[in-house]
Amino acid sequence: MLPALVATDLDGTLIRSDGTVSEYTHGVLRRVRDAGVEVVGVTGRGPRLRTLSAAAVDVSRYLVCAQGGFVLDLETGGVLKATRIAGAVAAQAVAMIEERVGPVLVTVEAGEADHAPLHGDPSFEWPFPDPWEAADRETMFAGELLKVFVAKPGVDVDEFFAVARDVVPATVGEVTYAGLGFLEICPTGVTKAAGLAVVCDTLSVVASDVLAFGDMPNDVPMLGWAGRGVAVANAHPELKAVADEVTGSNDDDGVAHYLEDLLPG
Repeated sequence: MLPALVATDLDGTLIRSDGTVSEYTHGVLRRVRDAGVEVVGVTGRGPRLRTLSAAAVDVSRYLVCAQGGFVLDLETGGVLKATRIAGAVAAQAVAMIEERVGPVLVTVEAGEADHAPLHGDPSFEWPFPDPWEAADRETMFAGELLKVFVAKPGVDVDEFFAVARDVVPATVGEVTYAGLGFLEICPTGVTKAAGLAVVCDTLSVVASDVLAFGDMPNDVPMLGWAGRGVAVANAHPELKAVADEVTGSNDDDGVAHYLEDLLPG
C-alpha cells in the first residue's frame, strides 16, 4: 500500500553516481505525487544548495536540509525550522576530537543564501565545485554555524566516525557521517528524523504512515523513525542493519522501482 508520505535522501540514494536523477525516477515520483502521496527530499546539503536539491526531487513542496537543521517550504519560500550551533560550541567539539586523534582539518558552513561560500582550513581539500574560501579558525568559529565538516586524512573514515561519536556528547553536537570522506558536526538535536517530523506535523502525517529511503549513517535516525525504512543496495552496513528492506542501488533507480511496485496497475 502507498504511504501518506515518501521521504528520500538525495545523494547516493535518489541521485546516481554521475550526479543525475533519471527521467524514469522523475516520472515515478510524479506518479506517486499524483496518487496523493507527499514526496519530501531529505538531505545533508545546506539551504545554500536549495535550488540544486529541489531540482533533484522536483515534485517536493518541502525540503529538509542541513541534516534536518533547516526545513524549507519551497512553494512559499518560508522556513519552517532553522537551527544553528554557536561557533564556540562547534570549536569545543572539534577540540574534543583533536584531543583524541590529533590535528584535523575543518570546513564550516554558515551561509543560507544560494551558493553562499564555505570557509575552511587552507589544506582542507573540498571535493565539490561550491564556493570555498580559506580562513583561520578564529574567523571560522566567530559566529553561528549550520554545521562543521571534519576530515582526518590517512585515517579510515568509519574508525574516525566511531571515535568522534564517542568523544563528542550529544549535549555539544550531533556527529554524523554522510559518506563524503569527512564527518559532520551539527547542532544538538539535529537529525533527519527531527527535520522530517516538522514536515509531518505540518501535514498531520504520523510516523507510521511514512516510507523513507536512505544510504548512509546520517539516514539512520530517519529510517528508524519512519513506519518503513528502505536502504538502497549501495548503502552503508550501519544503515542496512536498521532498514526494514533493501532495494536496488541508486545507479539502478532502486527508489523508483520500489515505489513503482506500490503504485496501482
